[in-house]
Amino acid sequence: MTFKPANNIQDLQYFGEFGGVNPSISDSSTYTFLSAKTMFDTFEGNADGCYLYSRHSSPSNLYLGEALAAMENTETANVTGSGMGAITSVIMQLCNAGDHITSSRTIYGGTYAFFKNFTPKFDIKTAFVDITKLDTVKAAITKQTKVLFCESVSNPLLEVADIAGLAAIAKQHGLTLVVDNTFSPLSISPGALGADVVIHSLTKFINGSSDTVGGVVCGTQAFINDLRNVNDGAGMLLGATMDSLRASSILKNLRTLHIRMQQHSKNGLYLAKRFENDGLKTVYPGLASHPSHKLFKRMMNAEYGFGGMLTIDVGSLDKANQLMELMQHKNLGYLAVSLGFYKTLFSAPGTSTSSEIPEDEQLEMGLSDGLIRFSIGLDADIARTYQMMRDCMVALGILK
Repeated sequence: MTFKPANNIQDLQYFGEFGGVNPSISDSSTYTFLSAKTMFDTFEGNADGCYLYSRHSSPSNLYLGEALAAMENTETANVTGSGMGAITSVIMQLCNAGDHITSSRTIYGGTYAFFKNFTPKFDIKTAFVDITKLDTVKAAITKQTKVLFCESVSNPLLEVADIAGLAAIAKQHGLTLVVDNTFSPLSISPGALGADVVIHSLTKFINGSSDTVGGVVCGTQAFINDLRNVNDGAGMLLGATMDSLRASSILKNLRTLHIRMQQHSKNGLYLAKRFENDGLKTVYPGLASHPSHKLFKRMMNAEYGFGGMLTIDVGSLDKANQLMELMQHKNLGYLAVSLGFYKTLFSAPGTSTSSEIPEDEQLEMGLSDGLIRFSIGLDADIARTYQMMRDCMVALGILK
């Protein structure tokens, strides 16, 4: 990589209106104008630097968007009220009735449900494919295809997308490559690898404290302007707006993302190696056994590691539930969805975050009942955590 995403965040300089080291929070829903003409010009999109109404934009949201664009090496960014708000506004901006999407089959359940169940109402259809097989991706593209969609590291199976390879396919066919980078902030920079649009759920690692919901769309100035257009911009008209107070809070947390991701990754690799050595079916991009380990190494910003997400398969849903309940009882983490918290979170995705995917499709993609998805926390003594987790598995007969 030719740039340092964390440095790009750290190098931004914002002062509050009274010289504060944090930018002042724009706690207003609407903004005044000194002249009626300037208000008119702002509605027409011709008054740069003027604020109109916070559903359109606000200073606090623009500060956060600028920092996230710097992180992802894109021209600009638009923050939204949730990760799904980012995804839905992007898709509705890019696609019209009769259009087609080619998407990874292993994606977040809410995204899957949006593509499978919601967009067909607008005559927008989706082909779900194994994103790791570029020939399969090519074969799914039709004359109506407008968007190629994937996650850098898929939820929950941790498949790794060849972003540069997908970008080449998208360019060849005149498609927009949209990449959800929620699982791998800093570790992977999709924009530098050829993605046209980069999306995050800010709710997860980027905010890191599980106290707010948010999303972001990173892309070109032209595309973000289209999203914000008062006449036909999906970001403006669908109302996926982030509150200024939340934007300010996330911006503060973003400044420590590089430190947190290094610890998440360090702990994730430690546990993955030991789980695998214990004979557990373990999936983690940092393991040599991962099918896309070498691909991830080629794409990654090495100083941030392989991320904080891993899975193990304990054979059955009953065993998975027993283990998660026991680990929570032992204060080793929380039985909860989401990810990126300071404490380890675990869930059985087949019956939670991927429950929107029908059982037969879950089986086809390799999502088994006994799969547990871990978002590894920031534990200072990960060796102790591992030993206690192992003791839980021994107690339940998962390990001997």
